[in-house]
Amino acid sequence: MKTVLISLLGTTLDLKGKGNKRWENWRPSISLCQQEDLIIDRFELLHGKNFSRLASNVKKDIAVVSPETIVNLVESEAENPWDFEEVYNQLLDFSLNYPFKPDEERYLLNITTGTHVAQICWFLLCEARYIPATLIQSSPSNTPEGTYQIIDLDLSRYDTISSRFKKQHLKDTDFLKSGIQTHNSAFNEMITEIEHVALKSSAPILLNGPTGSGKSHLARKVFELKKIRNQINGEFVAVNCATLRGDGAMSTLFGHQKGAYTGALSARKGLLSKANKGLLFLDEIGELGLDEQAMLLNAIEEKHFFPVGSDQPTYSDFQLIAGTHKNLHHAVKSGEFREDLLARIDLWHFELPGLNQRREDIEPNIDFELREYEAKQNHKVDFNKRARETYLQFATSHEAVWSGNFRDLNASIQRMTTMSEGGRINEQNVAKEIQRLKMRWNDSPQPSSNKELCDFIDQHAIDDLDLFDQQQLMFVIQTCLQSQSASDAGRTLFNQSRLKKSSVNDSHRLRQYLKKFQLNYDQLKGSAIK
Repeated sequence: MKTVLISLLGTTLDLKGKGNKRWENWRPSISLCQQEDLIIDRFELLHGKNFSRLASNVKKDIAVVSPETIVNLVESEAENPWDFEEVYNQLLDFSLNYPFKPDEERYLLNITTGTHVAQICWFLLCEARYIPATLIQSSPSNTPEGTYQIIDLDLSRYDTISSRFKKQHLKDTDFLKSGIQTHNSAFNEMITEIEHVALKSSAPILLNGPTGSGKSHLARKVFELKKIRNQINGEFVAVNCATLRGDGAMSTLFGHQKGAYTGALSARKGLLSKANKGLLFLDEIGELGLDEQAMLLNAIEEKHFFPVGSDQPTYSDFQLIAGTHKNLHHAVKSGEFREDLLARIDLWHFELPGLNQRREDIEPNIDFELREYEAKQNHKVDFNKRARETYLQFATSHEAVWSGNFRDLNASIQRMTTMSEGGRINEQNVAKEIQRLKMRWNDSPQPSSNKELCDFIDQHAIDDLDLFDQQQLMFVIQTCLQSQSASDAGRTLFNQSRLKKSSVNDSHRLRQYLKKFQLNYDQLKGSAIK
């Protein structure tokens, strides 16, 4: 692995001494290239425009003491080297544009030269992992070579430049949302928390949500964000555990030795091995068998596992994101999922709402799907005004079930764009698509759609209710049956009033309403599967 040194030019100390006498003095940039036990393969030397000549002279002297070191002179300097924000922004721009390759190169960041302001900025950038480097400092001694020290500091005490970090944070959350300007406050709060967790922790993350709610897409965006921030070097490996069956499940995940079983004509690494130094996304993890769950738990905790038929461990250090549409706590009670594995992967648990719980986000997602189609087909397509209004009115109404969530929306937009003429989706395209969606959803079984109010409360209690109250209660019950959680149901039912509250607890409001009729959410969900 090559060693790369990044440093600011020492405009005073690197200039010390004239002629041959300069070799009698300690000069910080050159001294690091004179160390017998430190080989610098490449030196990125940042300097101001007014110090180009000095930088060239330093480069020549480095060539004398360390001919194998490649020196790159980088012109980069703030107008005022004592202005904190100006220096920080200048160095941040350098770090964002530099092609770091941490899996191929080792980076050392020299904090000996430059102003105190620049040194603090180097600290912050290194701590925030914008620069994946180790700090190094040189110092004078009895010889011109001086000494050096590798520094490992906890820089959490240093304050940040809040405006720049806030801007970067907004960019990161926008990245996780694929640039979609979502309006659902609960979803936006969740994405903010996921962004924070993803960049601060390598612990497993559990994404729970209905099929088509975007778990796979979000997992990939988390991987891409960590890759951009130099926090992960390996691959993104995704597998749908629902497709793994029998002996093939073990082999697919953990690999096997040649001859491990009939048909194993050659060795296979397995997906966990492929995910080393990367991110492993196990969708529908609740479908894994108990044996696979036990081996996965060991792989997470010990960073190694045994391929099928092997007595030699395979090491793999990966971050895990798991996805499921099931309630894994119920699966533990029924013996279908290991309690110890759930405890290990449930440290960070996020509930992804379905599309029918985020109806205010349907319009920006329609625009996103149109942009995606345009990029793939290389031509622009859009609705005419009346067609767009008609489709939006239907899509955001409760008449639109969106049982397949974003997959339904994606397919719907694809159908209309394919059938459009001249890149314009018209009223006829929309009318046919609405009819197609209604037929599709009517053919799909809806939970407890045939149930009556008397299936949930006593007939005498119903007789005491006004017709208005009966209809309202039945609507609340149906919403609960079609939701993944009490919070999801609450967000749907209180979609407007919740926006006016500084702090919301939708599930509590729902449970208080149901309590008036001696009902509770868990009881209703239990009736849906009977």
